Amino acid sequence: MNRSSAIGVGSVVVLLALSAYAVTTQAWKLLVVSWAAFGAMALAAPLGVRARGDHAEGLVWGYGLASGAMVTSAAVFLVPQALGHHPQFGGFGIAFGILAGFGSHTIGHRFAHMDLPIDRTVTELAAHAISAGAIIGLIYGNIDVGVGLGLAIVSHKGPAGYAAARRLTANDRPVAPLLLPAAGLGIAAIVSSAVAVPASGAIRGLVFGFASGVFLHVAMDFLPRCEIGSEIHDMLSVEDEHAHHILDQLRLHAAASTFVGGFVVFAAWLALN
Repeated sequence: MNRSSAIGVGSVVVLLALSAYAVTTQAWKLLVVSWAAFGAMALAAPLGVRARGDHAEGLVWGYGLASGAMVTSAAVFLVPQALGHHPQFGGFGIAFGILAGFGSHTIGHRFAHMDLPIDRTVTELAAHAISAGAIIGLIYGNIDVGVGLGLAIVSHKGPAGYAAARRLTANDRPVAPLLLPAAGLGIAAIVSSAVAVPASGAIRGLVFGFASGVFLHVAMDFLPRCEIGSEIHDMLSVEDEHAHHILDQLRLHAAASTFVGGFVVFAAWLALN
């Protein structure tokens, strides 16, 4: 086992240990979300390894459903919470969260130029998972929200794990290091859930607005982009002159999948209220 694979396996051990702590605090919802995120990425990765052919349409639908559900969930369940604590500070928090999400995503590409013990793709996914997990933990540790919100937020882990495993396999790299971003969300979430946000309306509005903004950025970042040079385009085994036609068709699937993902959340909310 190489060092990067050992780091991935070690992260699972850490998640198991923290899960035992979460059981003692009866953080059941957070445990469900943490292990759902782990399972989605860990189970999707082998599918990416065995994938043959383009499968671009499936990836478009996976990303589209996940991002549509995330946008809707953040807008319905997180944004009102933030604005309810303090309209102005909540709004500032949302803006800062979106900007911070973009900034961290952009800076994350610098990992490509650093000498790290694990693959760049895994490093970027791990950084994303840890930051998202920290915010999920703050939310579940301080607000009484349902498990459905967390599941919608982590729904992108499946298609992300599938795409990352395909990329690693194509470059003759092991996929075991993907256990790090798979477990990283739960690790960060359980740790940050112990942080109590002050009762001040302005502070809570800023904190939960920031969380809303970050999740909105993540959701928009996972919108399937069917453009030349995109991840979807890289999956196509055709020349660029043929790729334009295929991408035009995939754009229709991208739009439809995001609406379906949002409608599923809406329908689930109607059924539970």
